[in-house]
Amino acid sequence: MSSSSRSSQVEEVRIHEVYAKRQGDVRYSWFSPGHLFIIQERERQLLGLLKKKGIAPLEGKVMLEVGCGTGYWLRQFINWGIRPSNLNGIDLLPDRVDEARRLCPEAVRIECRSATELEYADDTFDLVLQSTVFSSVLDHNMRQQIALEMQRVVKADGAIIWYDFHVNNPLNPNVLGVKKQDIIQLFPDCHIDISRVTLAPPLVRKLASFSWLLCSVLERIKVANTHYLGTIQKL
Repeated sequence: MSSSSRSSQVEEVRIHEVYAKRQGDVRYSWFSPGHLFIIQERERQLLGLLKKKGIAPLEGKVMLEVGCGTGYWLRQFINWGIRPSNLNGIDLLPDRVDEARRLCPEAVRIECRSATELEYADDTFDLVLQSTVFSSVLDHNMRQQIALEMQRVVKADGAIIWYDFHVNNPLNPNVLGVKKQDIIQLFPDCHIDISRVTLAPPLVRKLASFSWLLCSVLERIKVANTHYLGTIQKL
């Protein structure tokens, strides 16, 4: 076994342990005004991005989500036009895969596996989505392996959809922000179009109950935005 494979295995064990502690976190409740604001703004901006890039309408598109969790984004893309039979999701955590299978239509293919070795042919998907996966991976070799696999399975005229932290969280050592330069290094020879989105979650959680408008204004200023949203496409 190569040293990079060993380091990836160690990292997978760490991820299992970290996410086991996150179950039932009230910060991610739909009844939390701050979380609801983040979700709605993110969806609005992602839909706008898909339209801007000429990716919409989504009928006929085939998509893979890397790190699908309980299948939230898979269900959203069904709402937006992708047929369930054209959706695929993988996740490292068995309990999340089980929940995703329970919540998603039966035609959606969801598997428990590592994103470092995708069992799909080259140029299979029109869209490959990752949402806060890379910031949860601290091992550089594992990040690189996932990036290479995502590039391999996306079609030449397809797109990788990127949503992730670009800042570190001083209160959470289990995430590591992915800077623009990091993305460029992970995806060389690709066209990368990203922008800052998502007002800092701790700030939103404090403000959303009092002023939705203030949250909207601050997010549009972008100074306190903590994530990148965008597309990565082969040249």
